Amino acid sequence: MIECKAAGDFTNTNKRQKEEGQKGRQLRTAFGGTLVYLLFICGYFGKRYLQYEADEGFDWIWEHRLSDMDELGL
Repeated sequence: MIECKAAGDFTNTNKRQKEEGQKGRQLRTAFGGTLVYLLFICGYFGKRYLQYEADEGFDWIWEHRLSDMDELGL
């Protein structure tokens, strides 16, 4: 599963972190441990946001690094 995220500033991303963590846990419960959940991110995402997402088990692909999708076979 790939979810697209865009942020115009760092403040907006910090507000959504806990919601995304909860959503990820719900998706894993519904689909099991084989679910691959990636964030396709565009805009301003700071280290704090990325660390939180990594701690929740999410990975991400930056808008300017589409070739990363090829490496993942997407």
